[in-house]
Amino acid sequence: MASTSTVTVPAPGKSAWDGGVSPMNASYGKLMMWFFLLSDAFTFSALLITYGLVRSSHPEYSGAVEDFVFSQAYWPIPEKVFEAVPFFHGLNAPLVFVGLMTFILIMSSVTMVLAVEAGHRMDKRAVEKWMLWTIIGGLTFLSCQAWEWSHFIHGTDGGSLLADGTKIFGANLSSNQYGPPDFAAFFFFITGFHGFHVFSGVLLNFLIYYNTVTGVYERRGHYEMVEKVGLYWHFVDLVWVFVFTFFYLV
Repeated sequence: MASTSTVTVPAPGKSAWDGGVSPMNASYGKLMMWFFLLSDAFTFSALLITYGLVRSSHPEYSGAVEDFVFSQAYWPIPEKVFEAVPFFHGLNAPLVFVGLMTFILIMSSVTMVLAVEAGHRMDKRAVEKWMLWTIIGGLTFLSCQAWEWSHFIHGTDGGSLLADGTKIFGANLSSNQYGPPDFAAFFFFITGFHGFHVFSGVLLNFLIYYNTVTGVYERRGHYEMVEKVGLYWHFVDLVWVFVFTFFYLV
């Protein structure tokens, strides 16, 4: 009679490679958001690096700032281009308005942090309040950017005189009162691309606000979606800091 032997197979160990374990203790949704933001960071980096290279290929104005006049011959000085303020026609306040825009966007990032913190506490009312303030901040920033674009397009009262005697006002993709056409092209593309991200973020924030009001996340037992959208909103704010530095300060 043949003898039989029993082979004992050890139970598989539990590791991240066995499945069912979230890598780095992050959910799949959060990881995908991080991957998207990383790819988007590469896009903005490429745009800003290209802007820097093109700008370095144009001559710089070397005279005194108070003697600066708009010309196609050199790259414009930002504080001379962005010195207008809504409802104060004729007032020269260099970078004051764009500084206010930056402050509004940063404060909206603070309210998003408070919304995420309230979600951790499962405080539905607080999430609603801070998400609403975040939406208001985003819409205010977009309104300010729309006015800035309008002023940039229409130009100043004096305009700029070209070498052939033609006077131009404002800027578009083919001509630019403030300096070389490349300056206007990059301004429209980079700030417009960022503005599209802000607009998308406002839509996502409104969706989060609506789901919070209707109790979707309360029924799920967590507010993780607020965290996911919060990552995107913080990224948009961080990108603006770099855009602000490259376009308005440097």
